[in-house]
Amino acid sequence: MTFKTEQESFWAGEFGDAYAERNKSDVLLAANLAFFSRIIARTGRLESITEFGANVGMNLKALRLLLPTARIAAVEINPSACAELRKLEGVQVFEGSLLGQVPPVSDLAFFKGVLIHINPDELKTAYAKLDATAGRFALIAEYYNPTPMTVPYRGHSERLFKRDFAGEFQDLHKGWNLVDYGFLYRRDPVFPQDDISWFLMERV
Repeated sequence: MTFKTEQESFWAGEFGDAYAERNKSDVLLAANLAFFSRIIARTGRLESITEFGANVGMNLKALRLLLPTARIAAVEINPSACAELRKLEGVQVFEGSLLGQVPPVSDLAFFKGVLIHINPDELKTAYAKLDATAGRFALIAEYYNPTPMTVPYRGHSERLFKRDFAGEFQDLHKGWNLVDYGFLYRRDPVFPQDDISWFLMERV
């Protein structure tokens, strides 16, 4: 499979395979349960969910426990991760780059730790995918910086980017109100995660 950007090939290949193996943890699942409980407390019941960049499904496992009857779709570029996703009951898997996928419209669509790895030149396409897929709520949970910057990532350059993703999304796609926002902290004594800023938006 050929991709448009170096970043897509990077995550579809061996580095993405290794990331998928590292990303399996009961500690992470517990933290995701705590996080998404907070999100659902603001959205109310959700009938359908789409995750862009689902990896092995640690976010979706938490959401399935919280919303056992919800329809769930996952977009994932890495074949090994897709194989794990297909083991999850009731998850529709879209294998390939999120830049080219057209998943179903869902009550909630979200990115969590994914936009930071997208080539900045393709962010407008990623934002458009979120706008087209999120029927009621859009969630962006990523590393935040008020101005765009690039950060070395595990010995690689041009593989991790920080910026105000949610602000850019709202600037490009009108009709979204900010419902809530917050911060996940790697030193949380009970539910540690990466240092991620999250923004929940509702379509007007």
